[in-house]
Amino acid sequence: MRLIIIVIEGGINCIEITFDHTGDDGIKNTLSCFEKVSNCFGDQVVLGAGTVLTAEEVKLAKRHNVQYIISPNTDKSVIATTKDEGMLSMPGALTPTEVVAAYHYGADIVKLFPIDTLGASYLKAIKSPLKHIPVSAVGGVTLENMNTYLENGAVCVGIGGNLVNTRLIESGEFDKIFRHARAFYERANN
Repeated sequence: MRLIIIVIEGGINCIEITFDHTGDDGIKNTLSCFEKVSNCFGDQVVLGAGTVLTAEEVKLAKRHNVQYIISPNTDKSVIATTKDEGMLSMPGALTPTEVVAAYHYGADIVKLFPIDTLGASYLKAIKSPLKHIPVSAVGGVTLENMNTYLENGAVCVGIGGNLVNTRLIESGEFDKIFRHARAFYERANN
């Protein structure tokens, strides 16, 4: 919980907890995390579920006060169930065909993932004919490239390891994580 407190204090309140698909215990642990975060932080956090692969996971997440669903892929049943449950849907896509399909299935925002493999020029190229489809840039987003993605058409970005760095967590360097969170927050709001 300390990590979440640090990130919130840094200005970031959209928190994604990814489903652990390594086994039954992983799913149970994920659900337990949703519950703990929801109980501890309530309205301070906009709680999201990541790596959602099935419609059943969407329903489990909804029961634990999750507000948005993020997937690495475009799955029609996951998107439909997310919308039926009244949550924001952000499926992953990379090609124009996948982006359009996700949007037609009901996605609110399409996650371009992994964006760092192709860069901001790819995002700009996708947005040129698909201006009407909101997209998020996810995968390798840093302080240095975040605004470039936003300037080239992303409505938001997803930041993982460049914010919540495992090495910093393990070494207890929460002050650095706070500074990273604050820097991302300030850069996004300028």
